[in-house]
Amino acid sequence: MSVQNERGLELALAKMSVAEMSSAVRNSFSRAWRQVASGDAGLMPEEAIASPSHVPALADVAVRHASPTLLDKLCVIKLNGGLGTGMGLEKAKSLITVKDNLTFLDFIARQILHQRKSHGIHGPRFLLMNSFSTSADTLAYLTRYPELSSDGRLDFLQSKVPKLSAETLEPVEWPTDPELEWCPPGHGDIYPSLQDSGWADRLADEGVEFLFISNSDNLGATADLEVLGYFAESGLSFLMEVAERTASDRKGGHLAQRVSDGRLVLREVAQCPEDAIEAFQDISRHRYFNTNNLWIRLQDLREALAKHGGSLPLPLIKNAKTVDPRDASSPKVLQLEGAMGAAISCFAQAGALLVPRTRFAPVKSTGDLLALRSDAYGVTLDQRLELLPERRGIPPEVVLDGAHYKRLSDLEAAFENGAPSLRHCSSLRVEGPWYFEPNVICEGSVTFSNPSIHLAPAAEGEYHDADVSVEFFH
Repeated sequence: MSVQNERGLELALAKMSVAEMSSAVRNSFSRAWRQVASGDAGLMPEEAIASPSHVPALADVAVRHASPTLLDKLCVIKLNGGLGTGMGLEKAKSLITVKDNLTFLDFIARQILHQRKSHGIHGPRFLLMNSFSTSADTLAYLTRYPELSSDGRLDFLQSKVPKLSAETLEPVEWPTDPELEWCPPGHGDIYPSLQDSGWADRLADEGVEFLFISNSDNLGATADLEVLGYFAESGLSFLMEVAERTASDRKGGHLAQRVSDGRLVLREVAQCPEDAIEAFQDISRHRYFNTNNLWIRLQDLREALAKHGGSLPLPLIKNAKTVDPRDASSPKVLQLEGAMGAAISCFAQAGALLVPRTRFAPVKSTGDLLALRSDAYGVTLDQRLELLPERRGIPPEVVLDGAHYKRLSDLEAAFENGAPSLRHCSSLRVEGPWYFEPNVICEGSVTFSNPSIHLAPAAEGEYHDADVSVEFFH
């Protein structure tokens, strides 16, 4: 490692100290930085991994009569640091309306309160990991649910790290908008942030033994008592919920087993060599994807954090970006990140559990949101959004033209009459400008194609395995 590279690390750590980032965050950043400086790209070649030898299914191992008192020993944590920038918003993504005029936060709060009420208990505890950008809005919104927390404390903040010049590995400078000099270190930051905030110790003092962590945009991820019962009896330190990959999951991280020591690992696409992309996307070869629904034994996590200086040695994810993500001509930077699920490789006693697709209903795009708003999903009594049983765990694949529907405002203008019926739809593609009239029913595989610049109406009616173009209306 060169002196110049060491200078880059020193500058980055000095910048983090001024911003009052904790020693645990600085230690984690230093580990990742040195890995990059040494030339290690953090890649997992195909020959270094294998398919997991055994992944039990929830249906086979669930503890049917798990005691509800286990919920008093549980804290549910939702990752809530993301803004809806990908949909043209500058507010917490969890404040987007999903269904029946309710936001993600409404559903999450109602899930927790329903569980407490139905079992007549105080648990589970509830926390959000917010960012500096989402904390104020979400806490203000949740004042409508005062019973969520007896002491009014509902969140802790994720940290931030410097973006690095791709050429020098020094912290980048961007005077026009200094905030763009920083980035979140991936959701793997939850572990040092949980410790730094004091919540790891406080939860232990309150009698919490288990953590259930999931994304705030996944409304299928509830604190399922059967899964908790299995985890409590298993003796595992860490449990990842996985689901069967489908065609729509080809690009997402998958579960694997490291050949060298047999430990379970998570491989994200950023960790995949280019010559292994085809194998990465082979859903018959790599069958399981990470739902990011994680169960962790709190005491084991605290011991692991103490052992590693307040953070976990997560595999590196090196993301190449531009300092201003909206300006492709701005300087190239590296963002050093870690994935929360990658912690599965940090525990000797770690496992995976195959769960139904109903526990995974995330929203990463306006297409996902449209599917969730459609009749392919229903709201359960315990306030989950769940695929209808007839879908057999396979969501409709919705692909919307990014030039016309990437922004939430554009989506809502095109579908102001509500989402089309997707109950019996395998895939929906919408290309070009369309306006959907009420009572549009899509079945099978349907494509709406409009190559013109003029708005075309998708008229009321049933479209079955149809390729609909503007000529259809001439």
